[in-house]
Amino acid sequence: MKVAFFSAKSFDRKSFTAANVNYQHELTFFEGQLNPNTAVLAADFPVVCMFVNDIANATTLEILAAQGTRLLALRCAGYNTVDLQRAAELGIKVVRVPAYSPYAVAEHAAALVLTLNRKIYKAYNRVRDDNFSLEGLLGFDLHGCTVGVVGTGKIGMIFAEIMKGFGCYLLGYDAYPNNGFTAIDNARYVSLPELLANSDIISLHCPLLPETHHLINANTIAQMKPGTMLINTSRGALIDTAAAIEGIKSGKIGYLGIDVYEQEDEIFFQDLSDTVILDDTFQLLQSFQNVVITAHQAFFTRNALEAIATTTLANISDFAEGQPLKNEVVYQPLA
Repeated sequence: MKVAFFSAKSFDRKSFTAANVNYQHELTFFEGQLNPNTAVLAADFPVVCMFVNDIANATTLEILAAQGTRLLALRCAGYNTVDLQRAAELGIKVVRVPAYSPYAVAEHAAALVLTLNRKIYKAYNRVRDDNFSLEGLLGFDLHGCTVGVVGTGKIGMIFAEIMKGFGCYLLGYDAYPNNGFTAIDNARYVSLPELLANSDIISLHCPLLPETHHLINANTIAQMKPGTMLINTSRGALIDTAAAIEGIKSGKIGYLGIDVYEQEDEIFFQDLSDTVILDDTFQLLQSFQNVVITAHQAFFTRNALEAIATTTLANISDFAEGQPLKNEVVYQPLA
């Protein structure tokens, strides 16, 4: 089938071209983001493949449907930027990649913990400048710390196992508890307030849903221990950024490591080194010495890219052959 890829980078071209040897779809790559202004590029493409920050709102979907698009294939797990109700009304099927490499994301979360704790970013820059002072680089032993894991699906579970390896105590919070979590030594489920009040490190691994939007806000930050380390490799809008900034100023948040950001669709996945970033909130976040930001790269391993390409192309083949769509995202109207 003819497939139009949006937000396509060089690594997308490479991984999908390699995987497509086994599927033989007709792939066309567009560098621009999918949105109402660029949807016209997909004219006569029955399949559109989008990434995490592409915008498939009602207007975009209406343009796509009018041009003949019948399948929206997400090469990511999240689908919060897709208007599922309008897609269903227009007869556009939506599929996704529910899991690619949970190890990639969990390991990146652990990397952020270590980077913030041992101040690797400061040490690296100092040594490059021939500054070998240890002043300001003091960290703490992870062994014996209490780590709160919010969301204990595949990624949260792997992160928990990694932190267990450091000798940490684990507190979990999930609306749908996982028996595997309590099988880990020194791991137990608690209420969210108890997790917030007792965790030295909190890592977010839950999806972005209406009920989890701004899960970390002024109220929940106030419940944290002073100096808590907060990690987010899930979705930017889980954190109220303005509240987090106030939490950093007050000392409630002692360390912040994020791979995602609320307004990242205007910034991430592009080179803005020769421009002025107009997002004052993001610029303020970057100014804090106890904040480390990576640009949505937690998923970015060779293994994950191979899995994403294979699953996405298999989803498209299932659609082309009239097979059941095992990775379909179905709109569920509110009761």
